[in-house]
Amino acid sequence: MITVNEFIYLDNNATTPLDPAVIEEMMPFFTKCYGNPSSGYAFAAKARKAVDLARERLAALLGCEPSEIVFTSGGTESNNAVIHSALHFAPLGKFATGRIRRGGHVMTSAVEHSAVLRPCQDLEKRGCTVTFLGVDQDGNLDLAKFEAAIRPQTALVSTMWANNETGVLFPVEKIAEICRRKGVLFHTDAVQAVGKIPMRLHDTAINLLSLSAHKLHGPKGVGALYVNRRTRFSPLIAGGSQENGRRGGTENVAGIVGLGKAAELACKYLAEGSCNIRPIRDRFEKSVLESVSGASVNGAGAPRIPNTSSLSFEGIESSAALFLLDRHGVCCSDGSACRTGSQEASHVLRAMNPNGDGARRSLRFSFSRFNTEAEIDRAIEIVPKMIEKLRQTAAPHPAAAVI
Repeated sequence: MITVNEFIYLDNNATTPLDPAVIEEMMPFFTKCYGNPSSGYAFAAKARKAVDLARERLAALLGCEPSEIVFTSGGTESNNAVIHSALHFAPLGKFATGRIRRGGHVMTSAVEHSAVLRPCQDLEKRGCTVTFLGVDQDGNLDLAKFEAAIRPQTALVSTMWANNETGVLFPVEKIAEICRRKGVLFHTDAVQAVGKIPMRLHDTAINLLSLSAHKLHGPKGVGALYVNRRTRFSPLIAGGSQENGRRGGTENVAGIVGLGKAAELACKYLAEGSCNIRPIRDRFEKSVLESVSGASVNGAGAPRIPNTSSLSFEGIESSAALFLLDRHGVCCSDGSACRTGSQEASHVLRAMNPNGDGARRSLRFSFSRFNTEAEIDRAIEIVPKMIEKLRQTAAPHPAAAVI
């Protein structure tokens, strides 16, 4: 029986382990510092100061002003808030019947996370026009086609910074500049990018950015939305005056404190260049490619975040591979954690290769600074063996061959 400590956790794009320093900083706000940060007495002021500090720490990581940070429950809420706000300010149009409706055009990519795709699909059902831009076999967007797709009535462009399944990076700074020239609002879902690559939002044309704490060794259930100070914003959640009136509801103080500490640590590791994720990822990837015939990297021809490796293996089914690897203590995935249990193949990999079967034979391995060299050594030993075992099981017995 495999215990928790014997598992090799290589699914950090699904969630990351909490940094012990994050837990330590959060603990007082579960016990003795439980005040409501909106209350007016000194006891509650401790909570307010902690939230303010977290806002400053996150702003330092993003390269923006603390006042441009809105704390939310996570990336999904942040993405939905952006789409809601953009359509709130979209121009009015008319149905064929003459009845007034709020119209507008939204652009996104075909490989977005479901937290963007689903709201956009819902918009289509409500009469909004949505363009889902395709990608090439490496997961890249064609910027010329992208620019040509922008319309006079485009209310929002939303593209992810780093793909959660392949790690492919979109050139969001160039996309944002195109949008600024066209006078179009630009949002990026940066849930998988924040804390992994340096960012200076003040030096970009990005209007809005979403992030989630549990992707950078912070707690689940808390995230943030960057709203450029010159960008109009309409709250998704109406209520009190929290978050400068941009998100109603009592703040999740302990979670926000944890996000702030996680951001501070990520900023430190990025500044020092001491994060060892890329060498670990590259060593694992190189070893598996050398050991397993018919293996390839999804998105190999595109820039990628340093912690993600999406590998395609000929002659296997990813669901069977996941089961076998799990039995041998290796935690990975066949795509987004939000898709687990679905019988559909990855929409990301299908968009990259519509006519191929790579979407059903791929595995995603994602690493963090807490992975050790010993764990990688063990994974390099296990993965090729399991792939070969699956291939032998799937191969027809010679006696059963039809002559």
